Amino acid sequence: MGKISFLFSGQGAQVPGLGRQLAERSPAAAQVFALADSIRPGTSALCFEGTQEELNVTINTQPAVFCADLAAADALVEAGIRPDFCAGFSLGEVAALTFAGAFSREEGFRLVCRRAELMQQAAQENPGAMAAVLRLSNEQVEQLCAEIGGLYPVNYNCPGQLVVAGSREGLDELAKQAAPLKGRVMPLAVSGAFHSPMMDSAAKGLERYLEEHPISLPEIPVYANLNAQPYGSRGAELLAAQVRCPVQWQKTLENLAEAGCDTFIEVGVGKTLEGLVKKTLSGVTVCRVENSETLDAALALLKG
Repeated sequence: MGKISFLFSGQGAQVPGLGRQLAERSPAAAQVFALADSIRPGTSALCFEGTQEELNVTINTQPAVFCADLAAADALVEAGIRPDFCAGFSLGEVAALTFAGAFSREEGFRLVCRRAELMQQAAQENPGAMAAVLRLSNEQVEQLCAEIGGLYPVNYNCPGQLVVAGSREGLDELAKQAAPLKGRVMPLAVSGAFHSPMMDSAAKGLERYLEEHPISLPEIPVYANLNAQPYGSRGAELLAAQVRCPVQWQKTLENLAEAGCDTFIEVGVGKTLEGLVKKTLSGVTVCRVENSETLDAALALLKG
């Protein structure tokens, strides 16, 4: 085995009960939820017992997924698996930075709560949605967005998959125009046009917040969504701009592989990032940890 990357999940894959099994099994995972409850009472109840509708609201989604991400990562470390690199998809980047020591656990949780508030407010001010476009090239999707107007390519996920943000009407038109090209447009379970200029006010609010709550250099290299490079001295700039700029996820995975990573573990919820690794890289080991069953499977794979 070469080097290991922990990949921290983003929002969109949240489901009722997220993190519950790990919290019941792992003392380290349980501590994540206990800390969250001490800052934002009811967070663990939201994660363990909340409805899908409740979890899909941005101010709930982001703290919940943040906790699930950290719980999975901490359970792995508790079992003896440590990463050489980290990366997080969208809000997962906040969890990755917190895990890697750029913030204390308390600071990281407070930050993700503030980020969620700012992004929900921006989404209310500029209503929009997101959808994944499959089976078309990036250039085809970019051209369609430019022709339709008001649409923004935002998540460069893997070959043949690009997420677009914008108005619901624009996304409906995108689906119509993609169909004759054999493209498929799939709406995402998010409540705003994230990573687009429609999040400008959220980015500015995050800039102000980070001026008062400085980010430290991570103890483990964390690759940034904005430029697919490890965080350095421009941490606050990278993290604030991330909410209004595209996520360069495919390039992040390629750069991690070039840095010697051959084992990728998605930590948090769902299997989206696990799938994106498989579609982007070959000859690598991929697994995920979101509950007791997947933790056991990952440990069996990693420890032989």
